[in-house]
Amino acid sequence: MKREDIVVGIIGLVMGRHHLESALKCGVNVAAICDIDEAQLKKIGDEFGVPEEKRFTDYHDLLNNPEINVVLLVVPDQLHLTMTEEFLAAGKHVLCEKPLALTREELKGIIRATDASDKKFMVGQICHFTPAFIKAKELLDSGAIGELYYVESEYAHDYHWIMHGWRRDPNRHGVVGGGCHAVDLLRWFAGDPEEVFAYGTHKLLPMADYNDATIAVLKFPNKVIGKVFVSTGCKRNYTMRTLLYGTKGTIICDNKSDTMELYTVEEDGITVKKEPEIIPIEINHHNTGGEFEVFAESLINDTPVEMDARQGAKTVAACLAIVESSMTGVPVKPDYEF
Repeated sequence: MKREDIVVGIIGLVMGRHHLESALKCGVNVAAICDIDEAQLKKIGDEFGVPEEKRFTDYHDLLNNPEINVVLLVVPDQLHLTMTEEFLAAGKHVLCEKPLALTREELKGIIRATDASDKKFMVGQICHFTPAFIKAKELLDSGAIGELYYVESEYAHDYHWIMHGWRRDPNRHGVVGGGCHAVDLLRWFAGDPEEVFAYGTHKLLPMADYNDATIAVLKFPNKVIGKVFVSTGCKRNYTMRTLLYGTKGTIICDNKSDTMELYTVEEDGITVKKEPEIIPIEINHHNTGGEFEVFAESLINDTPVEMDARQGAKTVAACLAIVESSMTGVPVKPDYEF
């Protein structure tokens, strides 16, 4: 497949506007945009100059369009299973937003659908494309901080003004719906958590039927330990501050900061250098351009995608284990068998 052969349809234009912009910049053919909200459809269509004949309120119009070979699902999580099944069965490649799904049954359904299809499927775990986190992964893999022994990340995001409709679904616990970013990020750095223990509290979002703040301790392979903090009602600016501690140094970074700190040791391997290295970083915490480019390259070169359905399911499985532990008060081993 060549780049000009990629014909895209985008469903869901609230966040999907970023995907539309990325697809256009990537140089592929955008054949359709879709949203059930006609006002949103008109607004985004006018903003990006999408002709009216390419605007739709019913996703079945994209499903039945033989020219479209790639769809971007930027829709409520509850729709991921049905739409994935339908579009894969129709012979279209799928890029699906996170979290992959909200329940184990839905996760298994999506995996069955991807296993039965010869089309590519990728989960949009955007942190893999955030400049600060990419740099942190490069430094970690290079051995700059020695052997990893502790990791932590937080997802602090005030949902107060967006807690309506599908976000109020009891299955869309804050750890699954938003905290999956932090959990997935630590999976990328340290591997799949082997066991988790969590506490939760509910003081900030009275309209939610689940805890709005959760803290989890995680045990990773190779005797690495970690922590995830999720607050969907916090009174502060959005952040995903992340720390990686190694035997020879420490990385402190954030998806909303234009610098990151790298602490390293002197030649003796023990004494910490007096000042950290301050590394300039581009702020791009929702890098859909990088995300779409990776997906496009996998289509063009017919190579596997890094974040396939099973990887997306593993992140949700770890999140579900955190939720279970916070409710039962006992440690939980995530179930990664799908």
